[in-house]
Amino acid sequence: QLQLMESGGGSVQAGGSLRLSCQASGDLYHSYSMGWFRQAPGKEREGVAVIDGDSNPTYEGSAEGRFTISRDNSNNALFLQMNDLKPEDTAMYYCAAGPFYSPYEDVNSFHSWGQGTQVTVSS
Repeated sequence: QLQLMESGGGSVQAGGSLRLSCQASGDLYHSYSMGWFRQAPGKEREGVAVIDGDSNPTYEGSAEGRFTISRDNSNNALFLQMNDLKPEDTAMYYCAAGPFYSPYEDVNSFHSWGQGTQVTVSS
């Protein structure tokens, strides 16, 4: 299990950029899939991007081409660079850890979660 803490959220106008960070504490960080998820009011939590234990990224359709997930195993860190933000990206964003190969579609396979950081995009 890892302890996770997100940072970097904020309020931006449509077309702007934000970079989210997640700091993990615990052992064997490199052995986990790490993902970014989001939850908007009244909606279910959904996967945005995951980077697996081999550092292969996958993205949810609307994030593809706009968001970039990366990890720094030497510093137990995870990042999400978000460009060309849209109002529909507004949500609480969470960092999570799961087994070595975990798809972003399978939210329930992720077992360690941060507290979240709010992203608000205005039109």
